[in-house]
Amino acid sequence: MSFGRLERSPGPQPMSEINVTPLVDVMLVLVVIFILTAPLLASSIRLDLPRSDAARPADAPKFVTLVLDRQGAAFLNDQPVTREQLAGRLAAAAQASPDTEVQLRADRAVPYGQVLAVIGLAQKAGLNRIGFVADPTAEPAAAGAAAAGPQAAPATAAAR
Repeated sequence: MSFGRLERSPGPQPMSEINVTPLVDVMLVLVVIFILTAPLLASSIRLDLPRSDAARPADAPKFVTLVLDRQGAAFLNDQPVTREQLAGRLAAAAQASPDTEVQLRADRAVPYGQVLAVIGLAQKAGLNRIGFVADPTAEPAAAGAAAAGPQAAPATAAAR
């Protein structure tokens, strides 16, 4: 009697590799969901804020440009002015807005005393925010030699 074959054929082998594509798909969907919902959860308190004209964003800061050229002449906003006119215009700018900044541009050849006199005029007018504008492209060694000018040449020659 024959009830079946005695030879056994090997059946299907178990799969030894895991397909990670569906896992990656699910993880990316979860990341996108968390990215979208995280900002919504950060501010969960709902407020109806009052409105006010005083809460408007501040305007751009105001400034005046003050230039001292090589001869010591003053220019306020690119217009030539005398020292008396400069004091009056700076006082008017301070009265209009006390937070006005003075951007001071002085030539290297202008004596330090003249620069201090102009700074004093601005401070007397009520403008205490003074910024010094410099040329960022100038090399420090060349700037120092040019700033020293002809007065430094005899001193260095005498020191040798």
